[in-house]
Amino acid sequence: MKRVVIAGTGASGIPYLVSVLNYLSKMQEVETHLIMTDSALEVVKRETNLTQDFFASKAFRYYHESEISAPIASGSFKTDGMLIIPCSTKTLSAVANGYSENLVSRAAEVVLKERRRLVLVIRETPLSLIDIENMRKVALAGAVVMPASPAFYSKPKSVEDIVNFVAGRALSLLGIENDLYKEWNG
Repeated sequence: MKRVVIAGTGASGIPYLVSVLNYLSKMQEVETHLIMTDSALEVVKRETNLTQDFFASKAFRYYHESEISAPIASGSFKTDGMLIIPCSTKTLSAVANGYSENLVSRAAEVVLKERRRLVLVIRETPLSLIDIENMRKVALAGAVVMPASPAFYSKPKSVEDIVNFVAGRALSLLGIENDLYKEWNG
């Protein structure tokens, strides 16, 4: 069984997170630990009709960003990796600079120090030089930086298709095979 950490932060792009969680909720072979920041919960209100209950009621172990004593804050709690989707530039900065201000940045720090897979789905445009430098730092530390950039070779027919492409690619980078997107076949 895989054990993964999924985090939602305060960047626009909560539909990507919802797509990932809906997919993972159907997978009995993946134990999912979910962290939501206060900012993410605020964005949920602006971008969806969902409530906090959606995240707490799914088949996940749910944590608020303030639960710094959660098991996922320790390297002795083994996981297969972590996905931050969407990843705000504030969270990117915290991870890049080792500033464990909350459970998201602490769990990411643990994943990096334990040499596990960390995928950051950055949802910001345009990028400042500071953002680019922070992406460089996390990449050098072993993280995968994935801008939320959908492909159009699959000829998406809806916004949901576009969202699922990004969510599917992110899950694939975390090592979770899925059918949310079509691979390029030439």
